[in-house]
Amino acid sequence: MKYSLRQLEIFLAIARYENISRAAKQLHMSQSAASSALQTLEQSYNISLFNRSGKKLELSEEGKTLRNKAEVLVTHAGEFEQALQGHSDIGHLKVGASFTIGNHLAVSYLAGYLAQHPEAQVDINVANSSDVAAQVLNFEVDIGMIEGEVQHNGLELIPWRQDQLVVFCNPDHPLAKKKSLTDSDIVQARWILREPESGARQTFNRALAGLMPKLDIYLQFRHNEAIKKAVEAGLGVGCLSEIVLQNNFKTGELVPLRLPKRDMTRTFYFALPKNRHRMLAIDWWIQECSRTD
Repeated sequence: MKYSLRQLEIFLAIARYENISRAAKQLHMSQSAASSALQTLEQSYNISLFNRSGKKLELSEEGKTLRNKAEVLVTHAGEFEQALQGHSDIGHLKVGASFTIGNHLAVSYLAGYLAQHPEAQVDINVANSSDVAAQVLNFEVDIGMIEGEVQHNGLELIPWRQDQLVVFCNPDHPLAKKKSLTDSDIVQARWILREPESGARQTFNRALAGLMPKLDIYLQFRHNEAIKKAVEAGLGVGCLSEIVLQNNFKTGELVPLRLPKRDMTRTFYFALPKNRHRMLAIDWWIQECSRTD
């Protein structure tokens, strides 16, 4: 066998960052050592794993094919090492979660997961759905939890749970006393929404597809709390997951508005890279998040 696991780890890190210097820093080694390891690996098999353009490295077609296989080997090796160290070490996991899921759901599932696997290390990285999908595809996280159907042939989406978006305003807004909004109300309102790449925005755009060109989109934010604060301040009407708004509706700080015949239901998904060996910890995490009790 002409290669080592360390060479594969270096190859995968360079593939992730497309830069030897950044990969070396992440692996706590010198740039020259990382470059030498990659060169040795390529020369041993007379193959070019990357196309070089200045300091940027892009995977060659051979590199793209071998990346998944290298990921499988390194994952198996890590699981074997965990088994050697003892059962209590098994369960480590890196999770990527969209803002709504990460800030309002994931922590409660984490508590249950750690109760079952108290020695596990779980990292939860929160970003919008498209960024989480990119992290999954780039093997930066083991599993993603997203709000939208991100289309990519390298991504496997597993339906998880249903969610409902709700339009809302503050109690003093002129629309607050209306039981439901007409198309005219929708067009005349000033909207405060999530950014276009978010899962919530994709669902909103789909539900109001015929009216989108006429809407007054006044503000756009990446974070749910910023939208709630702006609506509370009377700057406009918002639209977020009911999960985010439940407590605000109970206290009366915000008021829900109905949009008849506008379907704002959506599905949350687990996101995994296709053709990659699934770690046992991933199955445990999915099982914990799917509990109904």
